Amino acid sequence: MLLAEDVCDPAKHASTPICFRGDSPRPISRRAFTHVFTFGPTFRAENSQSRRHLAEFYMVEAELSFTESLQDIMQVMEDLFKTATSTVLSKCPHDVELFHKYIAPAQKGRLEQMLKKRFVTITYSEAVEILKQASQAFTFKPEWGCDLQTEHEKYLVKHCGEVPLFVINYPYDLKPFYMRDNEDGPQHTVAAVDLLVPGIGELCGGSLREERLPFIESRLQRLGLADAYQCLGC
Repeated sequence: MLLAEDVCDPAKHASTPICFRGDSPRPISRRAFTHVFTFGPTFRAENSQSRRHLAEFYMVEAELSFTESLQDIMQVMEDLFKTATSTVLSKCPHDVELFHKYIAPAQKGRLEQMLKKRFVTITYSEAVEILKQASQAFTFKPEWGCDLQTEHEKYLVKHCGEVPLFVINYPYDLKPFYMRDNEDGPQHTVAAVDLLVPGIGELCGGSLREERLPFIESRLQRLGLADAYQCLGC
């Protein structure tokens, strides 16, 4: 058994079962409490395409039971962002003032404006079309089926009015096997969402999990993981 934190190059361990031990308590707890979360060190096992995605970092991971739409997840993400932001602004005035004075003079006002507005939602396909029609030259050419880069994310937020932006329904082949198949076409997508914020780009993400066993088995077979993938000890 190989723990997730031991994975450096997944290609070297193609036939080794991987156990993501940090995940194991949540599915059990979720059945009793429906809304659960963990906060602790996370170890990234995939080949990340972004320099902002560290191999080891701290992250809040939340799970909701009996959720049938991305809208439910997006509402939780928006509420969490606004609650955390308003709490910091009201409970930590000295830290906020220091940050405002020496690091990002305009950020306090921008955050206060974000708290007053509803977040905007667009699909991944709409995002790609917006980027293709942009007069701005990008280092990475926007194409359907490719990951959105930080430069794309920042442009999309600016295009939509400098408010937090949800991008939903990403290409099937871009996302992990456990994200729920939308069964759409010809551009095949999954029920995934990323929250983009001004000045940063992607802040957090989520998805509906695939609960239909035949879909999971088919996806694992397609990825060549049907025999190798196991979750020992979970």
